[in-house]
Amino acid sequence: EKTGKVLGEFCRCYKEQFGVALFNSVRYEIEGAGGPQAQLLHRKVPLEDHVIYSGNIFQYIEENKKWRNRFCVVPHNYGLVLYENKLAYERELPPRVLVNSAGYKILTSVEQYLELVNNSLPGVTPKSGHSPILKCPTDFPLILWHPYARHYYFCVMTGKEQEKWRAVFQDCVRHCNNGISEDSRVEAPAFTDAIRMYRQSKEQYGTWDMLCGNETQVLSNLVMEELLPELRSTIGPRLKGKAPERQRTWIQVSDAVYRMVYELAKAQYDAAVARCEQERPQLESTIRTDMDQIITSKEHLASKIRAFVLPKAEVCVRNHVQPYISSILEALMTPTSQGFAEAREVFFKEVTDMNMNVVNEGGLEKLAEYMEKLSHLAFHPVKMQSCYEKMDQLKLEGLQQRFDVSSTSVFKQRAQIHMRQQMDDAVYTFETLLHQELGKLQGKGDLCKSIQRILERVLKKFDYDSSTVRKKFFREALLQITIPFLLKKLAPTCKGELARFQELIFEDFASFILVENTYEEVVLQSVMKDIMQGTGTQGAAPSSPVPVAEIPAGTGTQGAAPSSPVPGAEVPSGAGTRRAAPAPPVPGAEVSAGGQCAAPASPVPGAEVLSGAGEQRSAPASPVSGADVPSGAEMPHVTPRSSVPASPVSGADVPSEAEVPHVAPRSSVPASPVPRADVPSGAEVPQVTPRSSVPASPVP
Repeated sequence: EKTGKVLGEFCRCYKEQFGVALFNSVRYEIEGAGGPQAQLLHRKVPLEDHVIYSGNIFQYIEENKKWRNRFCVVPHNYGLVLYENKLAYERELPPRVLVNSAGYKILTSVEQYLELVNNSLPGVTPKSGHSPILKCPTDFPLILWHPYARHYYFCVMTGKEQEKWRAVFQDCVRHCNNGISEDSRVEAPAFTDAIRMYRQSKEQYGTWDMLCGNETQVLSNLVMEELLPELRSTIGPRLKGKAPERQRTWIQVSDAVYRMVYELAKAQYDAAVARCEQERPQLESTIRTDMDQIITSKEHLASKIRAFVLPKAEVCVRNHVQPYISSILEALMTPTSQGFAEAREVFFKEVTDMNMNVVNEGGLEKLAEYMEKLSHLAFHPVKMQSCYEKMDQLKLEGLQQRFDVSSTSVFKQRAQIHMRQQMDDAVYTFETLLHQELGKLQGKGDLCKSIQRILERVLKKFDYDSSTVRKKFFREALLQITIPFLLKKLAPTCKGELARFQELIFEDFASFILVENTYEEVVLQSVMKDIMQGTGTQGAAPSSPVPVAEIPAGTGTQGAAPSSPVPGAEVPSGAGTRRAAPAPPVPGAEVSAGGQCAAPASPVPGAEVLSGAGEQRSAPASPVSGADVPSGAEMPHVTPRSSVPASPVSGADVPSEAEVPHVAPRSSVPASPVPRADVPSGAEVPQVTPRSSVPASPVP
């Protein structure tokens, strides 16, 4: 009953937001948007079917309470695929487990895990001396924890292995969190705005950590957020046995309920989308016919709301937001700029090493092999880790409490996704320019000079693009932090008065103009000037030699289709044909060693869209859609898509817990042999096999 009520309310919100998003999309298509063009190229054809990482890892099997050595493969879609052993993988036997890691946290100590488990069921804590819920045979555990779904337990033998697998698992989480498809500028913003409006109707403002995964996963998290406290108070007291046993039972109950909620959420959301799509042709026809009248009507409504809200909003901004903008920017800028500088350094070093290898070893004959390895750089979890870990310094401290930011992970993941995209753009641009030169080259000397010249060109483009991307990221983050705070502050004096503005909307246009959305646009305008000024003076990283470009006006620009992630692990030359990744499954379904079932599509990597240029969400969608913003302003959320990697696989219907499936002076960079994949001891990069051999994911 509770699930049906939440889903029903959400679907009503979605229907309202669908009309607004459709209007914004058509208006954008007609009016277009200007802004700086990226200088680096985007990979239009994704590199797929590569294995990103593989190796042996110990897994705890809950059914028999034993630890078993498993062969773990991370394919290009970033599911975690566990086989009985390497031989089972090579013989193309079905995997034992597939995990879609959206919404999971990676823990590296049993103490961290036990603290979370104890907090999940208050009042049930093992007594001193009693066995805890989990014991690890080594000092190097890796635990995948989820607030609603089942947990996964792994361990390795050394600290070095633990760090490598942690980087791999974090990359999987980052990708799977980024799960809302970028293919549409209508459905995605309608969905994220509906989620935001629903939560605000429950007085829940600010960022939301569980906007992770694809639409069905996010919707399931929304239901569980409300359902779990009731479930805990009803079922918790009835659990029997010692404390560890009750905790274990509670995790199983929560996981079972989550999977049931997932199925209900999928059915209702799919039905809501289908109804909206049926109405879409008629709605779009009305928009195109009456565009000018709709815009005039909306501007009239906005002017009336502005006269009522703006004086209050400006006082609130002046007293509660303006004094803190520079502090927020400073906290964001240092780690982000260091991360991009590190990405530039890693790219420079990899290309320089490749050039030295061309001189010392292979020449043109081995160039293809070197370039194959370089093409995977942006999606190599271990090689990119030095860039990603710079974001670990991000701390908003007192600002986090003041602005009701539940966690900085939303901003960390968003910045890391930008770094990965910039790296892949740089690699692809380098590949393209070098390919254009190849026909003119004569011998090893020419090739070496050409590589050096192209590297310098690409680094200049990287500097230009990364300064633009950083500046936009800072604006998006500021909007995500300040807009929900302002809406919450203004709610007591403004929200109750909004109903009287409804009569200003013509009935024919009521599907495209909403009072609530227009009110939020006015609030956005009240703070936009301060944000533009703040990021205008501080947006560029100090190391960038190229002037920072201005962010485009309007709601964002849509660039060329962003590239899909490319696997990072290096597969030895002649490794054979490629093996397609098994699709991660429906929630929590375990596969028996012998059988295979038909599977849903594999997940799309996740992370919530921050704003404007079409990124996917690594934070709750920004608070306003389709706002009329001052020139140069970047809107917090439409669905344009430029600087974000496209999901490797589209439209996955998989719940998060599913199983079975600057320039450094050149002299400072020592030449090194051809980079090799960082693989844990005992780890191997498997041969890739034909797509036809892919095991299908099981149904629960």
